[in-house]
Amino acid sequence: METIDITIEVEDREGNKSTLTAPTDMGLSLMEFLKASEYDVLATCGGMALCATCCVDVMEGEEKLNEMSDDEYAMLDTLPDLLPNSRLACQLQLSPIMDGLKVRLHAMD
Repeated sequence: METIDITIEVEDREGNKSTLTAPTDMGLSLMEFLKASEYDVLATCGGMALCATCCVDVMEGEEKLNEMSDDEYAMLDTLPDLLPNSRLACQLQLSPIMDGLKVRLHAMD
């Protein structure tokens, strides 16, 4: 498989922004990539869409993402501060179409 790297802009909870280069040939989810990049993402359930601790707010590029599953929607719906652009990072598989994606780590109470 051809290696295709994409750029993702990540804003942490303090408002600091970084542009990262992410590989798309390793089968990583956005959650796994954020954890590997040492962002404060709990991912308590390990990527099973059961905890919402990897929630991100998609600031730009939402149209590039796969459609939200019923499980993802149900888990997001448990958050008191859900935004219309909130997604679970564990449910977003990195792919070349996601190049230029901009996300913000969702505030944690």
